[in-house]
Amino acid sequence: MRVLLFVTCLALCVGRPLRAGAVSPEDSTLSASQSSRTVSSAGVVYDGRAGQVRVKPPRLEETGSATDGNLGEPQWKEAALLTGFSQFSPQDGIPSEDSTEVYVWYSATAIHFGVRAFEPHGAPHATLADRDKISSDDNVQLLLGTFNDGRQATVFGVNPFGVQMDGVLVETNATQANDWSSKATSRDQADLSPDFVFESKGHLTDFGYQVEIRVPFKSLKYASAAEQSWGLNIVRIVQHSKHEDSWVPAKRASLSFLGQSGVLEGLVDMHRGLVVDITPEVTQRTIGLPADGGAQGWNYKAGNPQVGATVRWGVTNNLTLNGTANPDFSQIESDAGQFQFDPRRALYFTEKRPFFLDGTELFDTPHSLVYTRRIVQPVAAAKLSGRLSGMNVAFLTAVDGKAGSTTPERDHALYNIVRLQRDVGDRSRVGMTYTDRVEGAQYNRVADVDGRYVFRSIYSAQGQYARSFTKDATGAVTAAPLWNTVLSRNGKVFGVRYSLDGVDERFRALSGFIGRGGVVTLGLDHRLTYTAPPGKWLETFSFSPVLYGTWRYQKFVTRGDAIEKLLHFNFAATMRGGWSGSFSLLTETFGFDPDLYANYRILRGPGDTIPFTGRPRIPNQDWALSASTPEWKRLSASALYLWGHDENFLEWQSANVIYANYTLNLRPTDKLRVDATYQAQSYARREDGSFAGDFRIPRLKVEYQLQRAIFVRLVGEYDSGHQGTLRDAGRTELPLLINGALSPAYTDSRFRGDFLFSYQPVPGTVFFLGYGAAYADTRPAAELFSFPRSLALTGYSRANDAVFVKGSYLLRL
Repeated sequence: MRVLLFVTCLALCVGRPLRAGAVSPEDSTLSASQSSRTVSSAGVVYDGRAGQVRVKPPRLEETGSATDGNLGEPQWKEAALLTGFSQFSPQDGIPSEDSTEVYVWYSATAIHFGVRAFEPHGAPHATLADRDKISSDDNVQLLLGTFNDGRQATVFGVNPFGVQMDGVLVETNATQANDWSSKATSRDQADLSPDFVFESKGHLTDFGYQVEIRVPFKSLKYASAAEQSWGLNIVRIVQHSKHEDSWVPAKRASLSFLGQSGVLEGLVDMHRGLVVDITPEVTQRTIGLPADGGAQGWNYKAGNPQVGATVRWGVTNNLTLNGTANPDFSQIESDAGQFQFDPRRALYFTEKRPFFLDGTELFDTPHSLVYTRRIVQPVAAAKLSGRLSGMNVAFLTAVDGKAGSTTPERDHALYNIVRLQRDVGDRSRVGMTYTDRVEGAQYNRVADVDGRYVFRSIYSAQGQYARSFTKDATGAVTAAPLWNTVLSRNGKVFGVRYSLDGVDERFRALSGFIGRGGVVTLGLDHRLTYTAPPGKWLETFSFSPVLYGTWRYQKFVTRGDAIEKLLHFNFAATMRGGWSGSFSLLTETFGFDPDLYANYRILRGPGDTIPFTGRPRIPNQDWALSASTPEWKRLSASALYLWGHDENFLEWQSANVIYANYTLNLRPTDKLRVDATYQAQSYARREDGSFAGDFRIPRLKVEYQLQRAIFVRLVGEYDSGHQGTLRDAGRTELPLLINGALSPAYTDSRFRGDFLFSYQPVPGTVFFLGYGAAYADTRPAAELFSFPRSLALTGYSRANDAVFVKGSYLLRL
C-alpha cells in the first residue's frame, strides 16, 4: 500500500493545469496567431436552422492531409460547412447561445470532420482524460447513422484536446421511467462500452476550441450500395451553461432523436478494403495467499503465461465475424459495490469485456434475455453481427470454462444465442431471440418475439412474449412464460409510460438477466413539464406521479391482491448554469412474502420453534432529496438522501431507514481526476432505536493521465456492514433462526485496493500492469467503517493479493 500512496502523491505533485493558449503535454494547443490561420473559406454552406440538412460533401484526395487539428490543408477550403446550430436542451427550437462550425469531406478510405467551437464565455472545460471519460468536459459528438434508418447510430465524440469517446446509440422509442432513484433524460444516451479505431486531435484557441477527426471506413458498417446516404446529426455539450445544442433543430416532443437527423448523401467510390483485425494477447498472474497452517509468511504462486487471440473479419461492409480462443476475460477494474435494497432482486453489473462489447447493441431485448456476463471464462467463442437482407443479425456461440459450471460434474456449458430484428415502416421494428445453454444433460432454452410500433412521432407501443424450456438434473422439463407491454407518450409538456410486465416463477433465462422473477408489475408513470422562457433562472420544472403495483404471478392470474402498492410523487427542476434538484414523497405498502422467509423460524426455547409468519403488511412513508452541481472546471458533486419509515427485510418489520449516496468529482489539474463516492444504508428498529443493519461503501478512484494513451489509476473501496442480532422485533421479541441457526450480531469490514498502469494508444493495443490486494478486519471485535479512523487500516489483515501483466497488439490488415 505504501507504493500506492507514493504514486498518488507523485500524481498530485507533478500535475499542472493547462490554460487556453498554453502548450499541452502533447503540444496539442495552438497559439492565438496560429489558430487564426485556419479555414478562411469553404464549399457549400448548410444551415441547420434554415432546414438545409441534406449535405453532399465533396470527395477529395487525402494527399497532404494530416490529422493535426490545424484545418489548414487545402481540403478544408473545399469541405461542406455545417452551421446554424439550435438548442435542444433545456429549451428546443431556439438558436444556440454558442456558435459551432463543422466542416466535412471524405476520401476513398475515410470521412473527415473539422470542428470549430466558439466560446465567448471563457475558456472551455478540457482535460487530458482517459477514453470515454469526457462527460465533464466541453465536447462535440458526431452521430453517424450509416444505415440511415433513424433507429441506430455510431457515436464519435471528442473534447477540446481531441480525447475520444465512442459508442453506439440504439433508440428504445419509449418514454423512460421517471422516479426518485432515476430521472428520465431528454433523449436516449449512447452505450460507450464499444471502442472504435479513429483519429482525432484538438486545440484550445483564442475563440474556443478546434478539433480534427478522421473516421476510417474500416471502423464502420454500412450498406453494400454504390451510392451511400447516411443519417447525421451533431451534438455539442456546453459545460458553462449545461446546454445541449444540435445541428438539426430536433424537437424534444418526440420519441426519436435520431429520426430527426439530417442526411449525408452522394457518398460514392468508398473503399473499405480488407477488414481483418488480429489481436494476439498474453497474460500472466501471480497470486498471493497466507502461508498454510497458520505459519508466518506469504505464499506466492506464479501462473504460466496464458496466450490467446481474437480475430475480427469484415465479411461484407455490414457483416462482421469475431472469433476468440483462450481469451483473458478478466477485468482491469473491479465492479463498484452496490447495496441490495430488496433481497428478491438480483444486482446487475455491466459488461466490460471487449469481445462481447463489439455489436452488443444488436443483442438488446426489452427484457435482458441476453446477458453475456453469464459466460464466465470461455475457452473459445465466435460472434457474427451486422445487417443482412435488410435485417439486423446477431449470433453468438461460446464454450465456457469450468468456472462457469453449475453441475457437480463441472461440465463445459455451451451457449448459442441468436437475435434477429427487422425494420417496419419509418420507426417501428419486430424482432425474435433464441438462447440455448446446454451443460451435460441439462439445458435452458428461451424463445422470444417482440416488437414496437411508433406513431405520430410521440406515441409508441411495445410488446414482448417469451417462453423458457428448462431441463433439470432429474430430466424433468419445465416451460414457463414471460411477457411485457409498454405504452408511451413523450410530449414536451405531458408524457406517460404505462407498463405491464409478467415473469412466471418457473421462467428461467440462464443466458440472460431477470432482476426479479415470479411477479407481475404494473407501472403508471406520468410527467408534466414546464419549460421557462430563455434567460430565466429556472429552466425546467416537472411533476411526476407514479403508481406501481406488484403481484405474485399466480395471484395476478387468479385476480388476487397485489403484494406491493406504491404511490410516488416526484418533483424535479433544472436551473440556469447546470444546477438540478429533486424532491420525492413515497407512500407504499408491502405485503409479507412467505417464500422469502421460508427458512425462518422463531425460537421459543431449546428445541421449541414455531413458524415465522410476520405481520401481513408494512406501510411505508419516505422522503427523498437530491441535488447536483454544474460541471465546473475543477469539480462537480451530487447527493441523494432518503429517509423515513420503510420495511426492514432482515426481520420483516417497519424501521427508520436512511439511504444516502454522495459523489464528488475533482479535477485539480488537466491530468488528474479524483472520484469519490460514499453510500450508506441503515435500518433502525422503531421500537427502541437499535440497529438491525448498518452498511457503508466508500470508494475513491484517482487517475493521473501521463499522456493521452498512458494513465495510472488507484482504486480503494471499503465494504463495511453491521447486522444486529435478528429477532421477531415488534411482536414476540424472540430470536430468529435462519436455516436452523441463530443469527447473532456481527460486523464485517473489508477493504480492496487496486493499482493499474495502462498504455492504450488505440483500442486493441494495450499494456496493463496491475496489483490488487484484499484486506479484512480480523480483530475479535471488528469495527464499522468510520472516517478518518479506518483509513489507517488498523486491525486489518491482508487476505490475498495478486499481480498481473497483460499485453495485446492490434494488427489491422
